[in-house]
Amino acid sequence: MLASGIRKKVFKFSKMIATLNHIVLFSPVVYDQPITKRNPSFISVKVRCFRTSGLTNDTKVSVTESTQSSSFTSKLSRVARTEAQGVLFDYLHCTRSFSFTDAEHISKNSPHFLQNLLSKIDGEKDVARSLTKFLRYNPINEFEPFLESLGLRPSELPMLLPRHLMFLSDDCVMLDNFHVLCAYGIPRSKIGKMYKETTEVFQYDHGMLALKLQAYETLGLSRPTVTKLVSYCPSLLIGGVNSEFVKVLERLKRLGFEINWIGGYLSGKSTCYWNRMLDTLDFLDRVGFSEEQMHCLFNKNHAMLFQGSGKKVYLLFGRLLKLGLKMNEIYTLFIQNPQILSGKCVKNLLLAMNFLLDIGMGSEDIASIISAHIQLLCSRTLKRPRTVCKELKVGRDGLCKIMKEDPVTLFDLASKEKIKSTEQASSEYPSRRLNKTTFLLRLGFMENSDEMTKALKQFRGREDQLQERFDCLVQAGLDSNGAASIVKRAPMVLNYTKHMIEKKIDCLRSYLGYPLESIVGFPAYLCYDIERIRQRFSMYVWLMERGAAKPTLSLSTLLACSDARFQRYFVDVHPQGPATWESIKNHPPSS
Repeated sequence: MLASGIRKKVFKFSKMIATLNHIVLFSPVVYDQPITKRNPSFISVKVRCFRTSGLTNDTKVSVTESTQSSSFTSKLSRVARTEAQGVLFDYLHCTRSFSFTDAEHISKNSPHFLQNLLSKIDGEKDVARSLTKFLRYNPINEFEPFLESLGLRPSELPMLLPRHLMFLSDDCVMLDNFHVLCAYGIPRSKIGKMYKETTEVFQYDHGMLALKLQAYETLGLSRPTVTKLVSYCPSLLIGGVNSEFVKVLERLKRLGFEINWIGGYLSGKSTCYWNRMLDTLDFLDRVGFSEEQMHCLFNKNHAMLFQGSGKKVYLLFGRLLKLGLKMNEIYTLFIQNPQILSGKCVKNLLLAMNFLLDIGMGSEDIASIISAHIQLLCSRTLKRPRTVCKELKVGRDGLCKIMKEDPVTLFDLASKEKIKSTEQASSEYPSRRLNKTTFLLRLGFMENSDEMTKALKQFRGREDQLQERFDCLVQAGLDSNGAASIVKRAPMVLNYTKHMIEKKIDCLRSYLGYPLESIVGFPAYLCYDIERIRQRFSMYVWLMERGAAKPTLSLSTLLACSDARFQRYFVDVHPQGPATWESIKNHPPSS
């Protein structure tokens, strides 16, 4: 019996060993193995190795695979990142035959992908060589850096990556529509939002997308306006021309606005709901606003219509009705104080209502204070009731009593703004600052916004000089919205004299024959040194005449790249290039 039991146990143990051997020999094992050689010039590279009874082709590099890498979170040195960008550019341009512009944009605007790619090699020494070798044997999923370069966050990529595709050339329809949008003038950084919200736009048959863009131009809209519209509201490209949008245009035209006025105030910060805009216009019409009053209101407070699509108007109107104000009283408030419908005024007024409710004031008293002091309430941002009570050493009931007796004094005490600092700020060159502020308001800047503050700090010169330089852009052929867009994106443009701006515009036309609208897509063009512009344009034209460069490259591609990169891709590409480049630099054209 004992011998029989031992034999059974030995048999079971032998069977377990055989099973284990089978698993070890024939089951796939995945592990990271650093391959090193004794050759000191070779840099060790971590590669993914597979041991299996069958073949595997899972060799593509993916961002999502490397998120667990310990080196992912470490910051890369600037040198390593620059070298990696160069390697990725060469891979996309030379190996995968991407156009120069596409390869450059992707390599420079996909930092997350690059960081993950660099996590697959050891160290930061000789990054270019190590990464080049890695890419030689490990093809990447090209959709990942491509979509990231269009302005999408890495967290958004997994749900947008196409299944079973890794090369952009596999989806030629998407790529064709992408190039249509680029050629039309839509910034690449905005196309990611369009792809995320309206993927079907990128599946249109050849020529259909261009026709849809052209359809909006037939309404009378300029190309820069259409560009902003579809960038911020890509749903306009789905189906036919949006009927509600057309109605909004017709209503604004009836109010006295030019058709391209809408393009100057669109923003990516909020979504445009055209039906809500129509409802807002109808509402103001019903409460008694004349067309002239609405024109004045929107001209001064365009944010009321475009930020939130008029939602705050309904919100404020409903709160005032709940407080007990009659329709004719609200109408009188709106007519006598049209500025209260601006975004900032509505916000301050709603905060003031909440303040009064929090300290226990009745609806009738609140309505009375609003009717008597609405301008004061709209102009001040109040502290929290608890803070005011603590500063004045009173309870909420005491605060409510003081508010009823002397609301003006208490609002001064409860205001977040320091009156003294405001007076001091305005006392330093008051008229000059006021004139510049007025100039910016005319261009569509929001009053007291960070954008306006930044522009005021960058401007040099008097208001009349700034206006002269702005007019120079308009007289050259830009519409006012296009010129305003340039100033908003690059305020320092107006620091250059009218003569210098005209010379740079002349260079654009005489050297390249580009339309003036190309500056809207790259406002920094007007900030580059005139000699840099002339030299690089001359070299580019020389290459195009010999068929060594593609036509209509973007201004940023020609001017923003470093001297070394320009030398490599615009000088050394032709046998006579270096000699011609030296001749251009040594014999500048006469001014």
